[in-house]
Amino acid sequence: MLELRPSCEHCNKTLPPNSTEAMICTFECTFCKGCVENVLENVCPNCGGGFVPRPIRPENNWKNGVYLGKYPATDKMTYKSVDIEEHRNFAKDIKIIPPEER
Repeated sequence: MLELRPSCEHCNKTLPPNSTEAMICTFECTFCKGCVENVLENVCPNCGGGFVPRPIRPENNWKNGVYLGKYPATDKMTYKSVDIEEHRNFAKDIKIIPPEER
């Protein structure tokens, strides 16, 4: 089950469970859309993978108790600002490879 982390790991922007700005990699590293596009260049600084929009967990119990009320988002903060220069060096060769081919 996705943790639905509460903020961007780089800029600490609040990303509530229903945020359309939240982006995740396959390991659930969570960043805001602005950081993914403008700072990270769609390269996760932790694994080198790409990002996709984080799914939104339903707020309402539409079926069988599978909803945000029963499975809440985590309140665990994961804030570790990315060293931009270090990331540029890391991502320079990776960013030209489509995420599905990395």
